Amino acid sequence: MIVMVLIRLNKYLSDSGICSRRKADEHILAGEVKVDGEIASLGTKIDPSINRIELNNEVVRPKTELVYYAVYKPKGVISTASDEKDRKTVIDLVPKSPRVYPIGRLDKDSEGLILLTNDGELTNLLTHPKNEHEKEYEVKVRIMNHEARIKDIEQLIGNIKRNFLTGLMIGGELMKADKIKISVIHDSKFLILTMVIHTGYNRQIRKMCDKIGLEVIKLTRVRIANLKLETLDIQSGGCKIIRREEII
Repeated sequence: MIVMVLIRLNKYLSDSGICSRRKADEHILAGEVKVDGEIASLGTKIDPSINRIELNNEVVRPKTELVYYAVYKPKGVISTASDEKDRKTVIDLVPKSPRVYPIGRLDKDSEGLILLTNDGELTNLLTHPKNEHEKEYEVKVRIMNHEARIKDIEQLIGNIKRNFLTGLMIGGELMKADKIKISVIHDSKFLILTMVIHTGYNRQIRKMCDKIGLEVIKLTRVRIANLKLETLDIQSGGCKIIRREEII
C-alpha cells in the first residue's frame, strides 16, 4: 500500500526557501506556479516525492537540511570532494547523505581539523581572508642547520619569530603568521611551532618553514575559528556532527 503525504503547495514553496506563504499564494494566483506541467490553483495539495513543482518554469526543490561535520583528517587523506587518482578523501570519512564539501584544504601530508558542510554561506565566511577567521597549527620541525642549533638556540628562535611575523615573499605572495609561539624539545634537535594564520595559501606553512631552513616533521591543524580539536573528542579518521554556533 502506497501512502501519499500531501502538503499545501504554498507551504512547500515556503519550506523550500523560495518565499513566504503569502507571497506563494500571490505567485499561484498569478499563474506562475505549475504542478506536473499544469497551472496550479490556491489550496492545491501536493506530494513532494511525486509531483514536479515549477515557479516561473524553474523547478523548485526541497531545501536540504544544513549539516556540519568536524573531521580529524589523517595524514595521507586528500582534502577534496573527489580525486582523479581515486585516493581516499575526507568525503569518505562522513555519511554519504546529505552531500557535503570540505571548507578550505589541508594538504595530504598534514593532519588535524577540517570542516565539511553544505552551508555555502559559512564556507564563504571562513575562507575569505578579509574575514580573518583564525586557523591554528602545531608544527614539529627539525633545524636543518646543525651549527645554528648548537651555537645559539635563543637567537635562532628570535629569527624564526621575526621572519614569520614580518612575512616571507614566496611565489609572489607575502606569507606570514598572525601569532607564533616556539618551544624546544629533545635537547634542541626539534622545535614545536604553534602558529595562527588567517590566510590559506597552498602549503603555506610548509613553504614558510622551508624558506628559512626548517624541515617539517609533523603538521597538525588544532583549531578553526572557535572550534578546537582537543575539545571534540574525535580520533584520527573520525567525524562528529557539530552546530554552526560552535564554529563562529
